This record gives sequence, C-alpha cells and structure tokens, in this order.
Amino acid sequence: MKIYHIRMKGLAVLWVALALLSCDKDLDVEPRDNISEIDFLNNDQNATALVNGVYNAMLDWKMYSFSWIGMTSMTSDDADKGSTPGDTGTDKHKLDALNFDSSMVSLKEVWDAHYEGIYRANSALYYLEQLSINQNLKNRLIGEVKFLRALWYFDLVRCFGGVPVVVQKIELNNTALVNQLVNHRKTKEETYAQIEADLLSAIELLPNAAQYTSDDKGRASKGAAQGLLAKVYLYQEKWQQSYDMSLQVTGYSLLTNYADVWREVSENGSESLFEVQSTLGKGVQGYTDVQSPRGTPDLGWGFNTPTMKLVNTYEPGDLRKNATIMFVTSTPFTLWDGYQGSPTWNNPRYNYKAYQSSLAESWNGNKSETAKNIRILKYSDLLLIRAEAGYHIGNSAVALEIINDLRHRAGLADLNTIDLPAIYKERHLEMAMEHERWFDIIRTGQAVSAMAADGKTFIPGVHEVFPIPYNAILQSNFQLTQNNGY
Repeated sequence: MKIYHIRMKGLAVLWVALALLSCDKDLDVEPRDNISEIDFLNNDQNATALVNGVYNAMLDWKMYSFSWIGMTSMTSDDADKGSTPGDTGTDKHKLDALNFDSSMVSLKEVWDAHYEGIYRANSALYYLEQLSINQNLKNRLIGEVKFLRALWYFDLVRCFGGVPVVVQKIELNNTALVNQLVNHRKTKEETYAQIEADLLSAIELLPNAAQYTSDDKGRASKGAAQGLLAKVYLYQEKWQQSYDMSLQVTGYSLLTNYADVWREVSENGSESLFEVQSTLGKGVQGYTDVQSPRGTPDLGWGFNTPTMKLVNTYEPGDLRKNATIMFVTSTPFTLWDGYQGSPTWNNPRYNYKAYQSSLAESWNGNKSETAKNIRILKYSDLLLIRAEAGYHIGNSAVALEIINDLRHRAGLADLNTIDLPAIYKERHLEMAMEHERWFDIIRTGQAVSAMAADGKTFIPGVHEVFPIPYNAILQSNFQLTQNNGY
C-alpha cells in the first residue's frame, strides 16, 4: 500500500493532519478540550500520520510537476518546450530559451513548494522529539523526515545556489529569528553542510528497505539516504567520499528490461532507492498530464518533448532510445501497452517515461492525477555516481565495468577503454528525460557546448543557477540577495 494515502481515525489525527496540510499560520494550533498537540500525537499511529503529512508535500503541483519539469528538463538539451507554439505554459518558453528572470512563476512555485515541505519537516521534528512513542519507530520517523528535508535542500541548492537554511520550527511573529534564518541566505557550502548532516543522521536512524513491511514500502530507507549522500558528495567533487558512500548501498540491482524502469510494474522494485509515491486519487498533480501527447485523441498538454539532439545521441541498437522517446509516426502506431497512437498528435516526440497507461496500469480516468510514481533516486544513478567518482580517484577498472553493465542492458557492445566523456554520455542516456541533465551539464562543465549544440546560449557565471524569485526577496523586505546577472 502506498504510504501517502492516509486513512485517519479520530478527530485528533484529523486535526493534526489538517494543520500540517494548511497554511503556515494554521500550524500553530490551540489545544482543543484541554488536550495538547503532544497528547494528540503521542501514539504510534498519530505520529506516523504526522510524518505522512510531510511526505504529502511531494504530491503538490508546485513541487515536482509543471514548474519542476520546466526548470530541470525544458531548460536542457534533452527537451524542448513542446505543446503548440502559442501555448507558452506561462513561462516555459522562457525556460526553454534560457531567458530567466526573477518574476517567473515556475521559479516561485518550486521555491515555495520546497520551503513548504521544509516547514512541514521542521514542524514534524519539533513534535517528534517530544513524543514518548516506541523508540525504534520514533528514530525511524525522525530519519525519514531528515531525509526529506535533505532532499528538498539538495533540490534548492542545485537550482538557486546558497539558500536560507531553516532547521527549526519558527514562530512567524519572532521577527529577529525570521530575519536571521528565513531572510538570510547561507552560502552554497553551508547549505551542503546541512544536507550532509541531515543525511548522516538519517543513515544512522533508518532501516534498510528490505526491513519495511509491505504497508510501509516506499518510505525513505538507509539505502536511499546513503545513495543521496553519495550524490551530494559527487556534486561537491568529494570523489573519495562519494565513491566510498556508494559502496555502502547494498540490496539493490538493475532491472533486466530498461523499459520497465519507469513503469508501474517496477515501482519500489530492485532498482528503486526512492520514489514519490502516488495512488489513484492521490497522485502527483499534473506530472503525466502536462507531458502526455496533445492532439486527437487528446492524452495531455504535450509539453517537454525530446529533442532531435537527444535522438541523435543514441548509438544504433540502443534499447534505451525507444524506452525513453515516444515517436509519433505518419500512420497509426501502437504503444507498449497496445494503445493506438495517432499521427494527428501535435508533436513528433514525447517523453515515454512520463506516460501512464490506461490499459495496463492503475487507471481511474483522472489523467490530471495518476498513480504514476516519480523516480527520484535509482540504483543505475548510484552506479553511475560510483563510476564517475571511481574514475576521479584512479579506479578506472570499476568505472569501465559499471559502464559496460549498463551498456549490456541497453543492448550495446562493451567499451574497451573508459574516460570521462564516455561516462558522461552513458549517464546522459541512462538518465535522459529524468530531470538530471540540466544539473549534470552544469556541474561537469559541459553546459556551454551542450547548449550551443542545441542552438541555445548558456552564459557562464549566470546560468549555473536560477534567479531567486522576486516574491521571496520582496517578502524578506529585500534582505535576500539576488544571484549574479539577474
């Protein structure tokens, strides 16, 4: 059972969950009938529901849906805006053209959603630390929340550089503390330090994924925290630490069929370290809808379409190409599930990984909120992290072995030698259309050449980060500083 569809019993749990899911001012609730919030939460079931409310932040339209897709995919050489020329998606045409400005709705939505999640995490930790519940459960729940907080700060630091780092429950009328923490940006290094601290703590507190019961499958695990920390180290070029941490991740394996990686059959499977959990009626708002084919029959909005540059990057025979890109042909064609595609669809290509089958997967007719999980961290990603970090510390034999394992699954022949460009290319194709490419070309120094080959101009010293949303600067009474060039 996926964990975000919370079934609550009793007014106490309902009250707490509603508080967490509503606006900030409603989090500071008054005791009802002389029973404090601690009394409400002080049992295993209600404490778990409290943490479920933190996970639920990931289902919001603003966190991992349209705006996130625009910032992490349409910006890159993997994808174009798509849809129709006249449909801008508010500002997705600007993201596609690398024409960033601080007033863009996409930036505001991603910023706001991540800080909403962090606020929930801080509030949950504030209460959890005071509860007298089963100690093993308490430790695990704290570990889950710290993992989520680290994940969201990792998203923010990759998008914006150093950001305000808040790790405590703050009373919004405490002006001095708000100015000190909320309205003050930490450096990129300080932000990463907090992410590392949260993940190291989570690793100590979380169980392995195999120790979860079926009811709790999909929760943050020790392997997820270790894998994310290996990735965090990689982004900071802490090669030895990244490599060593990647070796700590055990109990996972590659799926035999690459095409299954983003399908329902593999959700929370052997290749999954962490996914956003979705169920019918409680899914990620709009994720599949905005990327699905547009036309007749109409499956979606048609945004985020794979580029010809991506198509041409695949070697002949690479099985990943047709598993990643849905090609629209001049005659009716059949999708993997038997659905009949139409040549009348507006765009020549779509993101196959975002496709939710109405024939072979869970479906209730609500295409705006499907049951499709979003893969956040996969074992193949972890292997590529190990290969890259290993190469940097002189362990090219391990890097070559990993790359060839991935190529075998893709139906390709072995490489005889390995270098960084080969590792980068394999990472590109293994992770294509998965919201990694934009960050990868920036951190590896490929952005200028990659975007030029896609007909776009990447400005060094500016485009490595997005502008801080103007609304956030305004709300801080202009205490938040803007990124260079904006």
